Amino acid sequence: MKLEYAGLKPVISEHGVSFKDGKEDKFIYLSFAIDILNAIDHTYEQKKKYSHQINEKALTPDEILNVLLNFHPDLEDVMNKEIDSYSKHLDDEEAEVRNRAVLSNIEKDTFIANLKLMRKYKTQRAKNKIFYFHCIETIVEIILKYKIKELDTPFNERFWHILQTIEGKLSTHKINSNLKMIEEDAILKAMLTINIY
Repeated sequence: MKLEYAGLKPVISEHGVSFKDGKEDKFIYLSFAIDILNAIDHTYEQKKKYSHQINEKALTPDEILNVLLNFHPDLEDVMNKEIDSYSKHLDDEEAEVRNRAVLSNIEKDTFIANLKLMRKYKTQRAKNKIFYFHCIETIVEIILKYKIKELDTPFNERFWHILQTIEGKLSTHKINSNLKMIEEDAILKAMLTINIY
């Protein structure tokens, strides 16, 4: 299994391929999410607060992968099944284009050729997204295990996005949380307060 940056979300049609600005590859969040995961994975005494300082060392894709494999040794098998399912979805997408009555044969052929051209790209984006969501699930598992009541990180777009995703995942466990921006000692932070137990 290989993690690497793919790029923006492609928009594929019989006219060509373009990229949707604002639909970034989840790969850009992985190092930050793994950083949070590493920081909160330890035994706690009374304090159930995680205050994060920026990790100056950027993790390599292999280091990112190895951290999550330590938590879930079978993750590669699980992800391979999910990628196989995604490949079937891509096959179905091509079959659906082939059956479109509104397109001419040349348009169908062009559309399908564009889909095939972008298949590896889309598959890499899917791998990154699947891995990202497994990472978020692992963070939530640790929050639940240690009953962590607060996470705060530097305020930036990537940490904010990750904390929003964690907030959404917590809600699937019927756990309320509140994400807000705070200023502490003239420094902006993102704070996720978790209403757990």
